[in-house]
Amino acid sequence: MRFAVGIEYDGEPFCGWQTQIDGPGVQAAVETALSAVADEPVTVQCAGRTDAGVHAVCQVAHFDTSRERSPRAWTLGANTHLPRSVSIRWAQPVTDDFNARFSADARSYTYVLLNRSSRAGLWHGKAAWEHRPLEVSRMAEAASFLLGEHDFSSFRAAGCQANHPVRTVHQLTVTRQEEWIAVHITANAFLQHMVRNIVGVLLKIGAGEREPGWAAAVLAARDRRQAAMTAPAGGLYFLGPHYPERYQLPACADGDFLPWRTGNSLYPSPR
Repeated sequence: MRFAVGIEYDGEPFCGWQTQIDGPGVQAAVETALSAVADEPVTVQCAGRTDAGVHAVCQVAHFDTSRERSPRAWTLGANTHLPRSVSIRWAQPVTDDFNARFSADARSYTYVLLNRSSRAGLWHGKAAWEHRPLEVSRMAEAASFLLGEHDFSSFRAAGCQANHPVRTVHQLTVTRQEEWIAVHITANAFLQHMVRNIVGVLLKIGAGEREPGWAAAVLAARDRRQAAMTAPAGGLYFLGPHYPERYQLPACADGDFLPWRTGNSLYPSPR
């Protein structure tokens, strides 16, 4: 039987989704927990691999098992075996044709920035910090040049293993709520470090170092050396993948984790 699971995690303690030589990955923790519930080895495949320090609001993975367990048993049972920084949000049976990676139509990320003169304390490791005043209207204008289907070679990591650099960006917005800035991006797929490299360019433009049209010039260059530095990993959140309705999976997060959202009692709107 095939199951899909939604996974929330704090990426700071991990070297990324996959285990690396220099540290543990989220995947290993999830597989260990699900294997304990199944009492047999379980291997998962995720919707999108995240890098070291990157967080996930609802990563989705699928696995096959011969064991009969209820969705509640998979969820609660696995969580008893997971570290505090990882949680299974839901589990749901899916058809055999479902693939967490290849069935996704699109994926969404949000990059969170604290824009004030003093560094973050409460949000250390959970939001990037920029002390220079940023002009969101300039950043939003620059973002508009990156919408649509393009060759994003200028925004891919040197070690990116994707077969080709062409991606389609469906949405790219920049919004501010007092001292918080959120960059939201949805695309059919992403290159390694693509979001963080886009944010790096937007930061230079928001700080007034470059004009908004520079984003278009960087894109056209198809040369990573023409772009800005990669933004820190701690501000990046994988909101989750988007799937066709026929799979009837829970929708990916819409940004409710952000600190200023109404109803979030843990992180009320900053004053």
